[in-house]
Amino acid sequence: MYKKMRLADTVRIAPELLGEPVKEAVKLALRDKLEGLVDKKIGAMVAVKDIIEVGEGHILAGDGGVYYDAVFDAVTFMPEMQEIIEGSVVEVVEFGIFVGIGPLDGLVHVSQLTDEFVSYDEKNSRLITKESGRSIVEGDKVRARIIAVSLNEREPRDSKIGLTMRQHALGKLEWIEEATKPKEGGEEKVKGKKKKKEEMPKGSKHEGT
Repeated sequence: MYKKMRLADTVRIAPELLGEPVKEAVKLALRDKLEGLVDKKIGAMVAVKDIIEVGEGHILAGDGGVYYDAVFDAVTFMPEMQEIIEGSVVEVVEFGIFVGIGPLDGLVHVSQLTDEFVSYDEKNSRLITKESGRSIVEGDKVRARIIAVSLNEREPRDSKIGLTMRQHALGKLEWIEEATKPKEGGEEKVKGKKKKKEEMPKGSKHEGT
């Protein structure tokens, strides 16, 4: 889930940026320092937005930079348990698919893909279901539920998000759309029954009595 948060941090302004307006320099320094990082409490830092307040600068002996305490608004992404997400398949491997959800990737293991048996087509980099012959390839849009979250602050790329598509209204978006369409012939049969009832003369059971 994306969130707008008000945060505070201390940032170092390098000597080459000291000629810029303070807020602009602070914003650039905060973006360079924080964007792309992962924190277990606030999630992944997506973007530093508005600088709300900048304190007085202070220096350290032997350091040419200036340090500022700043209050700022930022956009973060925190994956939450049981949250429903939609994303694109960014990679297909033998054991499942990786789905891009915001700044992070989630894994749908083959056991959480569908109720059908799934095989891996290495030549075409796709997963195929045995009974229906459906396939998933890179670029497909899917809907899934988050069932596991493990964020790694030191190595954000090693963060693990587990997903499942084995529930109602989850899966590849094309599959979901197909499931909601009425079956061919079903509507015609219903109309036919209604027509027969309308053509039947009223009181026909009592004719000749």
